[in-house]
Amino acid sequence: GGRGSPEEQERMMLLHQATHDALTGLQNRRGFSENLQQALSVVDEPNATALLQIDLDGFKAVNDTLGHGTGDTLLQLAAGRIRDTLQDGELAYRLAGDEFAVIQSRTGQPAEAERLAGALIEAFKAPFMINDIPVFVGASIGIAFGPGHATEGEQLMKAADIALYAAKRDGRGCARIFNRSMQLLLEQRENLRRSLRMALDRNELYLEYQPLIRAPASVVGFEALLRWRHPEVGTIPPSVFIPIAEADGLMDEIGRWVIEEACRQATRWPSSLTVAVNLSPAQFLSGSLTDTVAQIVDAVGIRADRLELEITETVLLEQTVDNIDTLNTLNVLGIRIALDDFGTYYSSLSYLKNFPFDTLKIDRYFIKDLETDRKSQTIVRSIIGMAHGLGISVTAEGVETPGQAQWLIREDCDYLQGDFLGRPLGAEATRDFIRRSPKELIRESGDEIWRSSVRPHA
Repeated sequence: GGRGSPEEQERMMLLHQATHDALTGLQNRRGFSENLQQALSVVDEPNATALLQIDLDGFKAVNDTLGHGTGDTLLQLAAGRIRDTLQDGELAYRLAGDEFAVIQSRTGQPAEAERLAGALIEAFKAPFMINDIPVFVGASIGIAFGPGHATEGEQLMKAADIALYAAKRDGRGCARIFNRSMQLLLEQRENLRRSLRMALDRNELYLEYQPLIRAPASVVGFEALLRWRHPEVGTIPPSVFIPIAEADGLMDEIGRWVIEEACRQATRWPSSLTVAVNLSPAQFLSGSLTDTVAQIVDAVGIRADRLELEITETVLLEQTVDNIDTLNTLNVLGIRIALDDFGTYYSSLSYLKNFPFDTLKIDRYFIKDLETDRKSQTIVRSIIGMAHGLGISVTAEGVETPGQAQWLIREDCDYLQGDFLGRPLGAEATRDFIRRSPKELIRESGDEIWRSSVRPHA
């Protein structure tokens, strides 16, 4: 009745070491793969086996700031919390780094997997106390069912991974169950990523230019808008491809091309006209922006004050000291700086005190119901007053009606932009637009009040 021979004990110990993770004591990837395949082979219903892939949100930050010792302690505590949440027919594994998994073999799916995922997310809401410091990490979970989603272990892991990706994209700290449309989305995204890498070389990216009008009716410049003409899919909107470019580290190269292309185009316009370019957060934080801009302005031979760079407030939330340096350097170079979408994110007034802005752009959200909504009117009026008091000029975006334009002109808004005043144009068409007199512009919009306050080009 003893515990077997010493050889037997040693063999058991080696087996345990081979299939378990030394740090957390959970089974490791080797144990996981064997058990998953085994669970999938005992099949009686499509959702018999649930696989939950668990990633810790914010673990990398803890490791980077508090060190690997704290990171290891955190992984041990996290493994403990996962283990404590489990019931019969549920087994936890540590696959790698901060990646854990649970195989759940219970009847009553998918409800049981959802219950467990909810309990795990809840378990990670309380802080982990490490050396008396409260450390917060959440959990994101992807769920897939075998054999319904896949009959092979590898494929089921892939499905759970795709669901985990969806959970992270939906804001982290949540669980998502795999479905086919997630896979299609991911495949489309992969295809786009591959195409985007080649889009610059293949001349598929191009710029359109939306006129910027000084009230009441002179063209003062254009905003350059990036477009992608994909050979098979057609035109792809920036809201789809810019996040991919940022995630793939392509934004620096694309951003450089946009600034250079826009500046070259501007040299073909009258020298009083400006060109505005949107900067992505990735570009702004890359550290090489000021050098890039200085080189381009030099190479193209354009006056620095004809280039305006637009940044959104989200950029300013990151590492502010560097940001102030970057903005100040651009300012010293003579580049104009606009704060885009003002009023929609955090709109901290401290930005306006600390950063050297030339222009505030009021987001279209406040412009669209200007004619009828008293609150919008009050907000826009106060933004204009405040900006002018700080020596900053104001552009209204998304002006779509004569009524909006009249109201803004009455309230002393400096610049207007929107389809009513001029849609985005190809490079060639901008020259015609500039040549036409403002009177024609106004006659096309067919508005008397607008016409009565016309003045020639600056």
